[in-house]
Amino acid sequence: MRTTLTLDPDVALRAKAEAASHHIAFKTLVNEALRLGLEAYAGRSKAAKPYRTQPVAMGLKAGFSYDNIGELLAHCEEEGYR
Repeated sequence: MRTTLTLDPDVALRAKAEAASHHIAFKTLVNEALRLGLEAYAGRSKAAKPYRTQPVAMGLKAGFSYDNIGELLAHCEEEGYR
């Protein structure tokens, strides 16, 4: 099918450069690029399922307290902490 398409100057320049670097016709490059773009565009319209995480109560180990952050950090930096 023959049609007229107006490309933005930056798009036309990039398409011509890509076609030349791959040694293919400009028309071939434009058709391949449109096919890839249309496939991606069609897949984009589907709503993605929301990502959900389950919360887990972490708490502190016995003997630790949020009241003294310096002491808590000192305990955390000890090698035997785990």
